Amino acid sequence: MTSGLWDLVLKGVWTTIQLLLFSALLAAAVSFVAGVARTHRRWIVRFLAGVYTEVFRGTSALVMIFWVFFVLPPAFGWQLVPMWAGTLALGLTYGAYGSEIVRGALKAVDPAQQEGGIALSFTPWQRMRLILLPQAVPEMIPPFSNLLIELLKGTALVSVMGMGDLAFSGNLVRLALQESAEIYTYLLLIYFVIAFLLTRVMRGLEKKLKAGVGKAPQRGVAAGELQRAETSGVGGGVA
Repeated sequence: MTSGLWDLVLKGVWTTIQLLLFSALLAAAVSFVAGVARTHRRWIVRFLAGVYTEVFRGTSALVMIFWVFFVLPPAFGWQLVPMWAGTLALGLTYGAYGSEIVRGALKAVDPAQQEGGIALSFTPWQRMRLILLPQAVPEMIPPFSNLLIELLKGTALVSVMGMGDLAFSGNLVRLALQESAEIYTYLLLIYFVIAFLLTRVMRGLEKKLKAGVGKAPQRGVAAGELQRAETSGVGGGVA
């Protein structure tokens, strides 16, 4: 390929990365809001969060992009640029999947932890912030990593709006060179490299979040505590 065509592909890569970043941030925010709402004590909050989850999880992301970009303008009298239309459609769609990850991770925390927070007179927000989320978030990372890769591949759908992402730019180059095998092989490799880097980043984040969680007490510290307990008579047998 000529340098001009490579520039077109690189611009498509940058557009795809921008779209991935914006839609991932929106999806993450929606996931936590809807996921926490699915565990709320009030049924109306759980119901509304469930309606959102079922609607966006049960509809096609491609149709949602069409709806946001082509249906909203005549209905409300304003037009979203392709970047923000794609961000809104993808963020809301994948956020519905993410909300189930959040809900499942929160429900997986030992109920005794929740009961301990109640015994300490913590408010629901304090229990969520200090007890539930620190234990649940590390368990969310692996499924969120898979969802992020799916979102990366889903960004190719925005090419139907004429947005110059990687898939759209690659198709223009294919039409210019009439070389389908070579161009689409390059596209596959580029998507793979981006996905591989995202996987490495998410694994590093998972290790960092899990550092210190569930560690056994140090041997010297445990022995010292036992010795002090025996000296003070705490836990000792009756002479």
